[in-house]
Amino acid sequence: MSRLSVAATLLMAGALGCGVSAQAAAQPAAVDTKRLQAAAQEPANWMTHGGTYQEQRFSRLDQIDQYNVGELGLDWTHRLDIDRGVEATPIVVDGVMYTTSAFSIVYAFDAKTGELLWKYDPKVAKVAARDGCCGPVNRGVAVWQGKVFVGAFDGRLIALDAQSGDEVWSVNTLIDQERSQTITGAPRVIDGRVIIGNGGAEMGVRGYITAYDADSGDQAWRFFTVPGDPSKPAESKAMEMARKTWFGDKYWKQGGGGTVWDSMAYDPELDLLYIGVGNASLWNRQARSEGKGDNLFVASIVAIRPKTGEYVWHYQQTPGDQWDFTSTQTITLADLKIDGKMRQVLMQAPKNGFYYVIDRTDGELISAEKYVPATWAKRIDMKTGRPVVDLEKADWTKGAKLMMPGPLGGHNWMPMSYNPQTGLAYIPAQVAPALLEPDNEAVWTGKGTLQLGTLPVALPEDPTALKQVVDMYEGRLIAWDPIAQKEVWRQTYPTIWNGGTLSTAGGLVFQGTANGEVRAYAADDGELLWKAPANTGVMAGPVTYAVDGEQYVTFMAGWGGIFPTGFGGLAGNTQVEPRARVLTYKLGGKQTLPDEPKRKIEIASDIPELTADDKTVGEGRDLFNTHCGACHGFSAYSGGVVPNLRNMGAETHDDFLRIVAGGALAGKGMPAFADRLSQDQIETIHQYLIKRQHDLAAEMKAEGS
Repeated sequence: MSRLSVAATLLMAGALGCGVSAQAAAQPAAVDTKRLQAAAQEPANWMTHGGTYQEQRFSRLDQIDQYNVGELGLDWTHRLDIDRGVEATPIVVDGVMYTTSAFSIVYAFDAKTGELLWKYDPKVAKVAARDGCCGPVNRGVAVWQGKVFVGAFDGRLIALDAQSGDEVWSVNTLIDQERSQTITGAPRVIDGRVIIGNGGAEMGVRGYITAYDADSGDQAWRFFTVPGDPSKPAESKAMEMARKTWFGDKYWKQGGGGTVWDSMAYDPELDLLYIGVGNASLWNRQARSEGKGDNLFVASIVAIRPKTGEYVWHYQQTPGDQWDFTSTQTITLADLKIDGKMRQVLMQAPKNGFYYVIDRTDGELISAEKYVPATWAKRIDMKTGRPVVDLEKADWTKGAKLMMPGPLGGHNWMPMSYNPQTGLAYIPAQVAPALLEPDNEAVWTGKGTLQLGTLPVALPEDPTALKQVVDMYEGRLIAWDPIAQKEVWRQTYPTIWNGGTLSTAGGLVFQGTANGEVRAYAADDGELLWKAPANTGVMAGPVTYAVDGEQYVTFMAGWGGIFPTGFGGLAGNTQVEPRARVLTYKLGGKQTLPDEPKRKIEIASDIPELTADDKTVGEGRDLFNTHCGACHGFSAYSGGVVPNLRNMGAETHDDFLRIVAGGALAGKGMPAFADRLSQDQIETIHQYLIKRQHDLAAEMKAEGS
């Protein structure tokens, strides 16, 4: 079929803008309130995380369209310093690109040539990776009046000079050094206030979001999302309200959760900041809140005043969350004609599997329908706005249940986009079930350990059983009509964890994939129009911009996060390496990626003899999955991001106690565990890994026979 640009009515010059080359930018990051509020009028730039305050991730640029996208070629690339998960959305202002990599390293590039202008390393300790459930990732920076702001993984908010990359100020955002609080999200700037949340609900922390003065770093306000110590006065009226929805005296000791670790959106006309609040901690409501209560404000969208942090309204999508159903996924603002009336709406496809359309003026639910299979609830009751929970299928605190979606969600952090020309949202969705088994007596057990209230997470060790689980997982790119609340078209992938989306006035949807490609689809019907190799999994949301009248598309590429690290056994379909790169394309680009051969797994010739009995191996399995699985893969399946412990050499076996207890490899990111594991427990884990190494050898021999 013929391909027509859906943006034919736009003027090419107005849509592209002239752009300013990096060398000519007299005042880098010269962004203020006026420019940010009118960001859609400057499509040559990408000035805030979602492109505009509306977070639509839609660009008016249309030089690259359905006719010519097949001519797209790699123009420049830059190899990033650390091969871990790359989740950043670049910011591009007046020809300069600002972006981040793992461990919160910040880069400034000439957006036209890819020349590195400066680099800033906050020197986050490599062992800090243990303090986050999902790797030392970072989702990008914010810019304001000559400064670049980054949230470091270890909890610092840092202001940099946009010209030189020199540090201007740094503040510690953490409220409890004894808890595993982190920052992985991108800051936002509103009227001179830098706003950032925190992460770590899985590790047992209390959620909050804080605003800092952009010039000085002084704290302007802080909004807590869950109540603290009930013996002390509540910090605000919002916390007084929230306290009534929690029960018992365990929750505040366990952290409570509700971290604001990703999504925000801002409406300048209403002067409302919308924040997505994460899951509860512990996951298990029986262990957390006596099995009752809505537990505000977990799994909610909350509207607050960005000048003061004052609460305005909230809508809780998953009351009493006990499934890790965060509401931190992309929050998108738009004006839609619904039932003949224009409505100012907020849209979100959170983890719980329902697509929500909400009136953003007051939080009224307009509609909600399932966008992926969701067995935990039958529907959303439109009179109450609450889910009709199917207790027989959903209440895993009374016995193991197969959940749909599982904690990885129907949509995770990967950004969705919305195209106001097609009227469609483009969701990087996924089918990702999980079996949850209760530990109703769980308590907080210390820093650096998963705090879930479940039995240790494990994957089947039998290859046939594992394949049956893998086959249940499916990645999807869904084009969703938010007015009709229905799917319009779908593309499917062999696994989950595919990248965020970008839609453009050229009638295109761009997305990277978990199996190492970057792609462009027709926005109207989903036809695949272009693809190119990325040589690694691509998770981040791409951006487009223009310099000197030429349009570019950039993907941040690099495999990582909780799926390939913790659930490496399920990510085997990807067969990609964690090679971190910036990939920038334009029409007629001629560059090619270097040939980087895949690492080969070979059977070790000197696997130690297994001396432990079955009971000891089982104890080692539970200890490993509790303390080591989130990084090295549950049941010791590696996704290739960190060392494969089913393929250890003789030297590692000989030094196992010194490495695990003594921190011999702390400089490479392997922390010491002597503070939480005895020597006997470490040897028990070692025996389990020896058993798993023999398993791998047997599997590889069987495959070769």
